[in-house]
Amino acid sequence: MSKDVNTKAQQHLGELLQQRAFDRFGEVWAEDVVDHGPAPGAAPGLAGIVAFWQEFTTAFPDVALQPETLVADDDSVSVVFTITGTHSGEFQGHAPTGRTFRVRGLQTARFEDGKIVERWGATDEKGLAEQLHLTGGETHFVTA
Repeated sequence: MSKDVNTKAQQHLGELLQQRAFDRFGEVWAEDVVDHGPAPGAAPGLAGIVAFWQEFTTAFPDVALQPETLVADDDSVSVVFTITGTHSGEFQGHAPTGRTFRVRGLQTARFEDGKIVERWGATDEKGLAEQLHLTGGETHFVTA
C-alpha cells in the first residue's frame, strides 16, 4: 500500500473516534490486530481495542485527540498527539474525579491493505494519573 492510503486510514480512524463509531473500527483495524501495548486484561485483536475505547469514552465522555505531527511511509504511520478529557465516569477501578487532563502520546501503526495490523504506543500515563489525582494501582490505556 502507499503512504497516502495509510495516512487516509489513520485520519479516518480519528474521525471514527470523534464520532464514537466503535462498531465501524473494522474499517481501519484488522480483526486480528496485534497490540504491543494493550490495556491490562484486554482481549486480543479488534475486540480489545473496541472494548478499551468504549470504556475510555464512558469514563472521559469529552475526550479529544489532537494530532501534533504525523509521519508515514509505505508500511507505517506514526502520530504524536495531545489527548484531553474530563474524568466523569469510572475508569479502571477509579471513581470519577471531575478533574481534567492533558497529556501527550504517540502511536506507530503498521498497515496492510489499508488496515492496522500492528500497533505500538505510549501515552503519559503518569501525567494523566497525577492530573486526575489518582492513587493506588496503575492506569493504562491504548490510543488511536
